[in-house]
Amino acid sequence: MNLPLSMPAEQTPTASKTPTLSIVIPIYNEQEILLEAVRGLREGLAELGHSYEIILAENGSNDRTVELATGLSEEHDNLHFFSVNEPNYGKALRQGILRARGEVVVCDEIDLCDMEFYRDALPTLLASEADMVVGSKAMRGAHDNRPVFRRVATRVINRMLRVAVDFRGTDTHGLKAFRRLPLIPVVNQCVVDRDIFASELVVRAGRAGLMVVEIPVEVNEKRRPAISLIRRVPGVMKNMARLTYAIRFKG
Repeated sequence: MNLPLSMPAEQTPTASKTPTLSIVIPIYNEQEILLEAVRGLREGLAELGHSYEIILAENGSNDRTVELATGLSEEHDNLHFFSVNEPNYGKALRQGILRARGEVVVCDEIDLCDMEFYRDALPTLLASEADMVVGSKAMRGAHDNRPVFRRVATRVINRMLRVAVDFRGTDTHGLKAFRRLPLIPVVNQCVVDRDIFASELVVRAGRAGLMVVEIPVEVNEKRRPAISLIRRVPGVMKNMARLTYAIRFKG
């Protein structure tokens, strides 16, 4: 039997296997906004025109988040779900990044899903004009509409990073996007988890000589934080100390 030398593009096994974008979103107790946020994100991504996958990285929820995320993964072929079985934002984010297959990885937040950030960041990354784009809530031109104590906390963390590890940017936590291949070795170097993993990733990317740029973003959260700021302080301080030791003494 004679086989065709080629297949139509839509039938080629590898034609749509690797997405352009991988969107990684840690989720914790998000039953109130998960379905609506994912629907809006999918609509926004469809307008961008890039192939994509969404990776929901659940971490320790005790509401219906797991049930809802499981249903979404069964409904959409390009939406994947896994759980790390403990409330650990950084661990979930790290594992989600390592599972990603796209040329560009976007680390998003379920209460943000800011398509303006996608439109601003993706052309720079896809043209290889930068390795990482950080959506800054604190730089000139940004509009941070969160409660004042959360805005203050962001600036305190940034100042601590400046003193502890000589960080020269204005923000590390929240929206960020990067070219996957140059950043995977950086991800594997990171030693802390929970909230500070995101900061370590940005700090190490800059120290590795990668091109990290910031763009201003407008932050309008859809719900109150799932974990109170006060409860997070001891863990943040502990991991900040670990990060300082790792960067200053181990490199």
